[in-house]
Amino acid sequence: MALKSTIHKVELQISDIGRHYYETHNLTLAQHPSETTERMMIRLAAYAWHASEMLTFTKCLSEVSEPDLWVKNYTDDILLWIDIGQPDDDRLRRASAKAEQVVMYDFHSSNDVWWQGIQSKLTRFANLSVYQVPHEQSHELSLLAARNMRLQCTVDHDDMWLTGEVNNQTRDAHLTRVKLMGA
Repeated sequence: MALKSTIHKVELQISDIGRHYYETHNLTLAQHPSETTERMMIRLAAYAWHASEMLTFTKCLSEVSEPDLWVKNYTDDILLWIDIGQPDDDRLRRASAKAEQVVMYDFHSSNDVWWQGIQSKLTRFANLSVYQVPHEQSHELSLLAARNMRLQCTVDHDDMWLTGEVNNQTRDAHLTRVKLMGA
């Protein structure tokens, strides 16, 4: 018997100062059985950094030909492809060929080793941006996870502050995305 995804309901209030984007999003996040809470919350943070009415979560881990999030236009062209983790250069090459813009977020503590092994293979992709979220910060973010979340999110360019209530206690997380490559 296959394990089912865990469903998380999220009310995410976003105040993005740099983009002048102020919206509340009611989201349903499906956490794949093989996905860690930390990875799921980085998906949510990536959503907040790129929020728009066209941005959607995909089947991601269940469908290898899809990113974690994307923006598609009305003719099904992929405008934005967002991957989480440490994909190989072949996946990023295919994504760069399919989408106008590709953004990748890594949060693993082994980032330096992965990045040294792949960096030179990615320089030819002009539409690719690679970010790192420090592992300590992504772990802090994972402590905000619950089946039902109400999160307030303030974004100022590469910094993000999230506040939520977990077990009747207010918790905060601060994330800084560090650009490793890209325009």
